[in-house]
Amino acid sequence: MRYRLEKEARERGEEPEADGEASARGFTNEERAAIVEVAIEQAIRRGEFKDLPGAGKPIPGLGATHDPDWWIRRKIERERLTGLGPPALTLRTEFAELDQRLDALRRESDVREYLEDFNRRVIEARRQLLGGPPVVTPTVDVDERVAQWSERQDAAARRAAEQDAREAPPQRRWRLRIRRPG
Repeated sequence: MRYRLEKEARERGEEPEADGEASARGFTNEERAAIVEVAIEQAIRRGEFKDLPGAGKPIPGLGATHDPDWWIRRKIERERLTGLGPPALTLRTEFAELDQRLDALRRESDVREYLEDFNRRVIEARRQLLGGPPVVTPTVDVDERVAQWSERQDAAARRAAEQDAREAPPQRRWRLRIRRPG
C-alpha cells in the first residue's frame, strides 16, 4: 500500500513522504480509503466473498415498516439468543411466552415470585430513559395469573390420570369355579 501511495503522490507531482513522517502524523481520510479499497480488492481476488449466505438476494423483512432495531432483532432470532437486547424487546418476548414459563414451575410460591419479578422489571424498564423502542409490555395481575396457572396444573393432572387409566391393562376378575359332580 505504501508503494501505491508513493506512486500516486509522484503522479500528482508531489514528493512522497518519508516513513517516519507519515507514521507520526497518521493517515488522511483518502489514504485510509485507499488502504481499505486495496484490502477489499485483495479479498475479492482470494475469493473470500464467494458463496456467502444470501448473496445476491434482498435482505428479508426490509422495507415493510421502519424499524431502527431490525438488525439486532434479526441477530437475536438467528442466533437464538435469550436475555439480550433492549428491555422492550426482551420483555415483549417474555410476555408472549409467559404461560409456558409459568407451566414449567411446580410451586405456587415460585410462580408468584416470578410474576412479581416480571412486573418489577417492566416498571423499571418504563422508568429508564436510555432510548430504544418504547416499553409497551403490560404488567400482570399476580393473583389472576396464579389462579390460571393453578387451573392449568389441575387440568394437566386430570389429563395425565385419564391417560394412565386408558393405558392401564384391564383388571380381570377371576371367579372361582366349582365343579359340581354330575
